[in-house]
Amino acid sequence: MCARRFLFLVFVLTLLVVAGAVAMFQFGDRVLLRTAVPKGHFTAPQSSGPDYADNRNWIAKPGLANDPSAWRPTDEPRPLDPKGAHAFYIHPTTYLERDRWNAPLDDRQSTERAALFVQSQASAFGDGATVWAPRYRQAAYGAFLLDSKDARAALNLAFSDVERAFDVFLAGIPAGEPIILAGHSQGALHLIRLLKERVAGKPLQSRIAAAYVVGWPISVTADLPALGLPPCGSPDQAGCILSWMSFAEPANPDLVIDSYEGSAGLTGAKREREDILCVNPLAGSQNGTAPPEANRGTLVPSADLRSATLIPGRVGARCDRGLLILEGAIPPLGPYVLPGNNFHVYDYALFWDAVRTDALRRERAWQAQR
Repeated sequence: MCARRFLFLVFVLTLLVVAGAVAMFQFGDRVLLRTAVPKGHFTAPQSSGPDYADNRNWIAKPGLANDPSAWRPTDEPRPLDPKGAHAFYIHPTTYLERDRWNAPLDDRQSTERAALFVQSQASAFGDGATVWAPRYRQAAYGAFLLDSKDARAALNLAFSDVERAFDVFLAGIPAGEPIILAGHSQGALHLIRLLKERVAGKPLQSRIAAAYVVGWPISVTADLPALGLPPCGSPDQAGCILSWMSFAEPANPDLVIDSYEGSAGLTGAKREREDILCVNPLAGSQNGTAPPEANRGTLVPSADLRSATLIPGRVGARCDRGLLILEGAIPPLGPYVLPGNNFHVYDYALFWDAVRTDALRRERAWQAQR
């Protein structure tokens, strides 16, 4: 993957201040409603959506030229292990316009941003898995600002693409081999639905080595029972869910929690503020704690943004009331920490090597069980 893509980093992260988290959770903010919600009403597209038999509709896929998931940090140029699993990754919101409710597939800027996320997030799974990452008609970031018929239709359209891509993914990998599922932000939201509708209680459930549902809150009691997989309770457990939202002290999660608390979960029960799933990627366990020395690599871009290096031993973390609270000396990732010391933009970068190691370990655990 061309290192020039790192030149897009500052621009992307700046936009994500609005699109990645603040816009996603501030459903009632009138200013955002006026300036960010797509114009007009949702209109069903004429086409049936991307044809996932066509490689042009994939950002990452085995055999794809210039696959961004093959990227590695400067000091980690090669995979550690042979690939034995298959990862399906769903990228976050990268369409930031308000001219429509869903991104067109031919939008150059959102496509470039999506490739960057595959490079900086999905690459963590590339040592132990083939990585598949679809392009999809993602919901525009303004669709997350309110609960309306238009917003729901936009999210349903986006999920329909993800689901069809998932079918092609399943058909394209050997039967019976382990699967890793991953997503962030909007991608995590679609992954939650994928787990509920396509994995829970189905034969496919037994093939999931791990699911990384990052940057979106999951209620332990109101959501998790509907997803078919337990939370990861230990680092050598297979067939479980990891989920975290990164904050530094003093943490103020109100922008995230206010619209979450009291909403109806997937089981029909109400979500509670103290009931958010937190699996610490450093410890590999629910409600875990790990010191900075346990972090073998935070992904930090170079000063000229042309490459990135893994910086070890700087960032520890502990789960506290559903949040992943950062500890230690956080290296300079960029200036785009969100209100409330929310490190949403950096959920994967903070723990890039830990995610890679965790995925390899859970794949081996899955294989050992068989």
